Amino acid sequence: MMLGLMARKVGMTQVFDETGSLVPVTVIRIEPNVVIAQKSEDKDGYKAVVLGVDEQKKNRASKPYAGQFPENIPPQKTMREFRDFEKEVNPGDKLGAEVFEGIRYVDVIGVSKGKGFQGVVRRYGFGGGRATHGSKFHREPGSTGQSTYPHKTFKNVKLPGRMGREQVTVLSQRVVKVDKEKQLVLIKGAVPGVNKGLIVIRSAVKK
Repeated sequence: MMLGLMARKVGMTQVFDETGSLVPVTVIRIEPNVVIAQKSEDKDGYKAVVLGVDEQKKNRASKPYAGQFPENIPPQKTMREFRDFEKEVNPGDKLGAEVFEGIRYVDVIGVSKGKGFQGVVRRYGFGGGRATHGSKFHREPGSTGQSTYPHKTFKNVKLPGRMGREQVTVLSQRVVKVDKEKQLVLIKGAVPGVNKGLIVIRSAVKK
């Protein structure tokens, strides 16, 4: 069983915890998560809750997309399914930061910052060659395949390429504070993604 919501990363700051220690935290603002639908084992084969965030104008949504929302719920820009949701909810309910009251550790899922096309030294931490005069090997990847049969580069060889902008899950981040009034959750440490980027917070699966 688990709990989870969609939220937006605000930025980083630092706060004093109950022991007086200064803790670096990421501030996460919980958007109003609207319950769009529920899935049951009888009908769908598994239990889940479908949540949506960011209300959309009805005339901006296509008919097939808008058709999956009940009449009393406006279309939402982003939807996500959370399986085995612990809390009892009904379509139309709005969930906020109060969901995480009493939870000490969470997992955060987000899309990491894009870093563009990078070489092997930055992308994979290759050591490179000597920086001395006369060395002809500095930051190159080195050999990538065979000079004889099969005359090819195998899959998954570490080569230069696009770095970042991929889904990253950070496990077991400590919740420092939950502010229900401002709909904020303060989490110790860094969280993947850009500021104002959409992320998913869920109760920790390993703690």
